[in-house]
Amino acid sequence: MRVYPQQPILENGKRHPRRPPRPSGCVYQRYIPWLNATLSFRVLDLELDLERFSRWMNDPVVAHFWEEQGDLEQHRERLESTLQNPSVVPLIGCIDGEPFGYFETYWAKEDRIGAYYDAGDFDRGWHVLIGEAAFRGRPYVAAWLPSISHYLFLDDCRTQRLVIEPRVDNDRMIGNLAKCGYALLKAFDFPHKRAMLGMQLREHFFNERSWIPLPPHPGSAPRPDPRFTP
Repeated sequence: MRVYPQQPILENGKRHPRRPPRPSGCVYQRYIPWLNATLSFRVLDLELDLERFSRWMNDPVVAHFWEEQGDLEQHRERLESTLQNPSVVPLIGCIDGEPFGYFETYWAKEDRIGAYYDAGDFDRGWHVLIGEAAFRGRPYVAAWLPSISHYLFLDDCRTQRLVIEPRVDNDRMIGNLAKCGYALLKAFDFPHKRAMLGMQLREHFFNERSWIPLPPHPGSAPRPDPRFTP
C-alpha cells in the first residue's frame, strides 16, 4: 500500500493534510470463523444503496439514535452531500455479500468532533447503523466492530487513534466499545446531543489482537502473555 503524500492545506478554516481520493468498490474483507462467513466493507453506491439506506433510516431501532427519518429524496440529498465531502468515506457492511449496515468513516480533524479533543492529523472516526435485524446481536458485533477498526488502521499507517462519539444513553453501543478495546474518555455536549468520547489506540489494537473476541465468546483465542511479548 502506498501512503498518500502529506500536504497541508487550509480548508473551511481548518488546517489539515490533503486527503486521498475516495476509494471505490470493496475496501476490506475478512473471513469470520464463528460465523463461517466473509465480512466485507464496500464503498456506498448511491443508486444501488439509496432505497436500502432509506429503509434502514426509517427503522425504529435506527431512528431512535440517528433521528434521520425521511423520504427517499431527503435521503438522496443526505447521501449526495456525504459523497461530496472529501473527508468522509461511506461504507456498506456485508456478510457473504448481503448488506447489513452503514458505516460512515471520517477524518477527525475536519469533523465536528475535532473541536472536542486534541485531534491528530490522521485520527479517524466512524458512525454505524445496523439496518438488518437478522444481523444484530453479539456474534455479529464481535465481527464488524473490530473489523471497522482494523480497516481504518490498515488504510493509513499514520493513523494512531480512532474516535467515536455515540449518544451517552446508548448503553449497548458503549458497552460493546469497551469490550472491543475502546477507552471511554469523557461525556461531552454537542449542540444536538450529549455524547461519550471513545478512543482506540493503534498500539493497543495490534498488541492485544483486538480483532479476535475475548473469552467466553466462541470465536475467542488466547491473547499473548504480556510478560513475554517483545
